[in-house]
Amino acid sequence: MMKILTTMSPNLLLLLAIIFEVIATSLLPKTQQFSQPLISAIVLICYALAFFLLSVTIKSVPIGIAYAIWCGAGIILVTVISWLWYGQQLDWVAILGISLILLGSVIINIFSTTISH
Repeated sequence: MMKILTTMSPNLLLLLAIIFEVIATSLLPKTQQFSQPLISAIVLICYALAFFLLSVTIKSVPIGIAYAIWCGAGIILVTVISWLWYGQQLDWVAILGISLILLGSVIINIFSTTISH
């Protein structure tokens, strides 16, 4: 399994880590403070997979870059999911801040030579 993971693109591994983290974070309210065993187990497994994949990613991508992309993408995706799924609203200041996070992630992905494309 590790051999397969080490041959995968670091960008793909990071994307998978982000997806698992977003699933876990988005399901967190459904655990009802971890009183719902099935949902709680899914959340914990997704977080474990996310951190494991991040640990594999940082073998070839600097942790600061990987973490910045993970956080930026996670914040944006969880915000969109919480708006669509939970009906949470954002004011213009929150939208501006999230837009700046998105812009930072785009700049890193397009212009940084630190991460392999």
